[in-house]
This record gives sequence, structure tokens and C-alpha cells, in this order.
Amino acid sequence: MPKPFIWLFIGVGLFFMFFGLFFSPSSLLFGFILVGIGLFIGLGPDGILRKDQVLDTWSVLIGNGQGKFDEVLRDTECFVKASKAPSLNIERQDIAPGLIRGLAGTTRDFLVVIDNSNFRLRPYRIFVNARDYGDNLDINWHLTYKPNLLQSIAALLPYVNIIPATLSDLDLFDQQDLRAYATNVHHCLLKAVEKLMLGLNQDISKLERKSKGFLGIS
Repeated sequence: MPKPFIWLFIGVGLFFMFFGLFFSPSSLLFGFILVGIGLFIGLGPDGILRKDQVLDTWSVLIGNGQGKFDEVLRDTECFVKASKAPSLNIERQDIAPGLIRGLAGTTRDFLVVIDNSNFRLRPYRIFVNARDYGDNLDINWHLTYKPNLLQSIAALLPYVNIIPATLSDLDLFDQQDLRAYATNVHHCLLKAVEKLMLGLNQDISKLERKSKGFLGIS
């Protein structure tokens, strides 16, 4: 959602909160709700991955790879740690595509990777997933923009570029670091996929390596 609409929720909410302090407790509560909606739209809580947050993506379907999802995620995590890339945090999380489906228990297991070496890159998280799809294994990663609460507030401030709201706001060095970080994770997942394919006696030369999105890494 565009920033003006987010600020509309927050601005109207603050007005009702101010009004409620002096005249109406119910207006105060209503104001809190509107501010919360504005921050939720701008942020989105951990555990939720919305499609509008995805900046770059890669996927492959491995025939006869069913049941190997945990092996691929485990190998990817090991390869990322073995790469000795600076200040990467990696952990397993159950992720939902939205709040309602999350409350309904619709989640999938992801590796979530965050680059902590530069505070300007922390909102750019990589989500890696592998899941059975019939007799196949569906493997993918998504580079996303998911700021935390303080980062979201800073990004919403007009004329402030402490936390970049878009990739174009990153300076040259930040873009280089982001590309290196994403490419490293991509190569680690490729190594895990190649290991699986070789174990299944499949031709790794036919593996599509280029991602689809802003970075287009391979």
C-alpha cells in the first residue's frame, strides 16, 4: 500500500487518540486501532510473507525428489555457514502468506537468512523453502523487503533515507553488499540442489540458475 494511505491511517488515528484523551475514551481506543492498522500495513508481522514484499525469486521442481525437503534445507544451512559470509543469521521458521491463513494454521517451513553486517540491509531477508509436490520436490527462495517496527516507522518518514524504502534508495556499496549476500545464499542453495540431483542421477547442466527479479543473479 502506498505511503500516503499508511500515513492516513496513522494521522487519523493520532487525531482520534488526541481527541479521546480529553473527550471520549472510545475515541482513544478507536485511534489506537487505526494507528495499529497503519503500522501493520506498513510492516507486516514476523511469520508472514506477503507477495508484495518479494523483490527477487528463484525456483526449481526436482522430479522424484519427494521426501528430500529437510535434506535440502539442512544442506543449504550448512553451506551458508561454511561460506563464512560475514554476519549472516539463519534460522528455521514457520511462515504464512497472510494473517488470516496464518491464524488458520496454513504455514510452510522456511530458512530465513538476514544480513546483520549493515543496518540498511537488515530489512532485506531471504526465505528458502523446499516442499513435496506429488512425486517432485518444489524448491525456491525469495528476496524480500521486511522491515521491523522501528525500521518501518523510519522508512515512512518523508525526506528521511536512514532505512531505504526501495532498492533504488540503496547506495552503490549497499547494492554491492546486497547482491553478494543474495548471490551467496543462492549459490549455497544451488549446491544443495545439485547434491540432491546427483544423488538421483539427474543432469545438473539442465538446472536453470538465474533468478527472476531486480537482481537477476545466477
